[in-house]
Amino acid sequence: MSHSALLIIDVQHSFQHRPFWQEDDLPAFQQALTRLIAGCQRQGVALVDVFHVAPEGPFSLASGYVKRLPFLEHQADVTVHKQVHNALTDSGLDAWLRERQIDHLIISGMRTEQCCETTTRVASDLGYKVTFVTEATLTFPMRHPDGTLFTPEQLKRHTETVLVDRFATLASVDDVLAQLKQE
Repeated sequence: MSHSALLIIDVQHSFQHRPFWQEDDLPAFQQALTRLIAGCQRQGVALVDVFHVAPEGPFSLASGYVKRLPFLEHQADVTVHKQVHNALTDSGLDAWLRERQIDHLIISGMRTEQCCETTTRVASDLGYKVTFVTEATLTFPMRHPDGTLFTPEQLKRHTETVLVDRFATLASVDDVLAQLKQE
């Protein structure tokens, strides 16, 4: 039994109904995430679908948009809902992982610098070993209050900079899958 879990964070239809949604980086993200999921499945890694929910709007359960994007075809070991920016503190996921003696989290999903990064920081603080797979994350351009536009690549590089060697190990899909085979 693996002591690892792959967190697939917020890869949900809700984002398609936000004004910042764009598909420029979607094909590369889909390919990387699909490879990561398939490789983790082969190694017996638990698959965790995490969905962000809100009381109203496209993230509300009533909207019908809190469901996986159609390219995801895996069977999750558990599905959790969160109302905060990390996947662990209000979803019941931390207890589920500990019951199964899972101590290593592999992070993937949507909004690299928001829910993926926040989950990584909280997981590290809770004592998990964390691997952050940037190529299996997706984000969108963001504008600073001074008008500066940050590209998804710039946001991802910033996230990597603040996480590496403090909160997580950075790894490519290939690196993660090779490491799992050695365990």
